[in-house]
Amino acid sequence: MIPFIDLKSQQDQIRSKIDKRIQTVLDHGQYILGPEVKELEKKLGLFSNSKYVLCCSSGTDALLLALLGLGLKPGEGVIVPAFTFASSAEVMPLLGAIPIFIDVDSHTFNLDPTKLDDALKTANKLGINVKGIMPVGLFGQPADMDPINNFAKNHDLWVLDDAAQSFGSTYNNKPVGSLCEVSATSFFPAKPLGCYGDGGALFTNNEKIYEIANSSHVHGMGKVRYEYDRIGMNARISTIQAAILLEKLNIFPLELKKRQNVADNYNKHLNQLNLGIKTPVLIKESTSSWAQYTIILPDDINRDTLQENLKSKNIPTAVYYPIPLNKHKPYEKYPISHEGLSNTVYLSKNVLSLPMHPYLSESDIILIVKSIAEAIKN
Repeated sequence: MIPFIDLKSQQDQIRSKIDKRIQTVLDHGQYILGPEVKELEKKLGLFSNSKYVLCCSSGTDALLLALLGLGLKPGEGVIVPAFTFASSAEVMPLLGAIPIFIDVDSHTFNLDPTKLDDALKTANKLGINVKGIMPVGLFGQPADMDPINNFAKNHDLWVLDDAAQSFGSTYNNKPVGSLCEVSATSFFPAKPLGCYGDGGALFTNNEKIYEIANSSHVHGMGKVRYEYDRIGMNARISTIQAAILLEKLNIFPLELKKRQNVADNYNKHLNQLNLGIKTPVLIKESTSSWAQYTIILPDDINRDTLQENLKSKNIPTAVYYPIPLNKHKPYEKYPISHEGLSNTVYLSKNVLSLPMHPYLSESDIILIVKSIAEAIKN
């Protein structure tokens, strides 16, 4: 069985160091906001070139805390792709705000900057005061941030980068986490940098955003304990998860190189098939953390049949995401860009994610690609 994500091989390398880190936490007993949390925040700040880092309980909470820091109010709008995970859109309604769904680029899977003007006009016609844009670094590649940031600046909007999948990647030689006002990532176990539970982080160079988010993640507490400055929430990261992440962060740069090598091998072998399969495309001057390796199947290939065929050969696959967000019941009432979501609809019907992790051998990749070819030809 080829694992879709191989956490065991990774753990085999660092298990003794993780055990030692956890033992240290057990010894000092500061299970909440212990010293490992601050150590992790400092190292993540250096890695991402961010002045302020706030570790928290999940990637979703990181987005929510970022929106609180940005001051999003009920009834205000945020432009967000329809081709993404639910957390990208759910955090706006949680604050009484409105997601405005925009289409993505059919090659990169990320928000299409050329559609921003239409999305903003759509919202304005509906009387929605748009305050920001939330691009998503889907599958590991950051969105095309320069035109997004320029559009935002010209229309007095902020940008929140949902980097749940793209942390560790770069754009124009800048690390994700420092590409806009505020970024958020997830440390869910399956992510390129994941803990052994839930966790997340917020990145910003804006002190005010950080201070509001920091206060909000401990129930709105002010500088004096049990004095509250605002309505908040409980969104603290576990010290043990921070300890685990410290050891994983040490090997993260090497794993990113290995992920790129895996992606290169996939590209090489898949592109030799000449079966109309489209391999991932990176925008100029960007790198990917390769959270997923996602291909686009031709229209004449039955995705379900292909998945079943591969499953019978112990090759797991996944579909991210089979239904556009605006088609799910909780989001049907929210507006979509007037120009529509044709690329989102197309991708939802044709994408397929293959096994991806740093320890995937080229021989495994050859087997996967060979099995795909046999299934299609038969």
